[in-house]
Amino acid sequence: MNEFLQYLQYEKNYSSHTVLSYHTDLIQFFDFLEITPEQFQPAAIKPQQIQMWVLHLMNNQVFARTLSRKISTLKSFWRFLLSRGYASLNPTLKIILPKTNKALPAFFKENEMASVLDDQFLVNQYDRVRDRLILELFYMTGIRLSELISLQDKDIDLGEKSIRVIGKRNKQRVIPIGETLCQNINSYLKLRNETVATTNEYFFLRENGKPMYPKMVYNIVHNKMTEVSSLHKRSPHVLRHTFATSLLNGGADINAVKELLGHSSLAATQVYTHTSFEELNNIYKQAHPRAN
Repeated sequence: MNEFLQYLQYEKNYSSHTVLSYHTDLIQFFDFLEITPEQFQPAAIKPQQIQMWVLHLMNNQVFARTLSRKISTLKSFWRFLLSRGYASLNPTLKIILPKTNKALPAFFKENEMASVLDDQFLVNQYDRVRDRLILELFYMTGIRLSELISLQDKDIDLGEKSIRVIGKRNKQRVIPIGETLCQNINSYLKLRNETVATTNEYFFLRENGKPMYPKMVYNIVHNKMTEVSSLHKRSPHVLRHTFATSLLNGGADINAVKELLGHSSLAATQVYTHTSFEELNNIYKQAHPRAN
């Protein structure tokens, strides 16, 4: 099991969070079988035992999405065992993943974003300037929360009007930024360097000079967007959804949006195309003589 987890982390470049999820799923499976990882013997596991575990999870009202992930963990584990010669049979082959209804991504309206970003504030107040720029960067670039926190000064090129982002599995991508955002970044840097005494290399800093942390950034976004939006979810990831939706509604090519978001496959980007239907529907009603 440890070799499998190391394979995921160092060869597949999975995040520590994902590796921990795989570890938890395997431990839960072993607990159900009433064995320890040291007692695990691949050849001794039968498909019926896995089916019983799945039934056990369903009886305990585990969500379909969570159940699907746990089954996927076992399938990946056995593929690894087969590839390394630790197993000769795969008992997970006939285990079917449950169907899950993918939740459509929530996004903020254009007027809600305008209300937040056009809000007047004191230009010499460090935390307010920083917090506004955080919101603007999420909305204008579609970067993830983890990517924003790990952003460093060297990743921002105001001359080229671009930022370099280190995404999932250490994949790098370059995102173009507009003139106004460049000006706001420059203003923030000037105020930060005057206000915060530090040699820290991270771009966004707390007033004590230390890097920001996920919960702090989440709260900044949530609290500010609560003022203008009634969405149930008001998180940095919703701003990422908003970025993608705005581009597609504006006519951007889906492959370009895929590259900007850092998705590894087009399927991950296609979930946003539903949001463009409202725009298409409006055009249809305005243009077709029999639409109404």
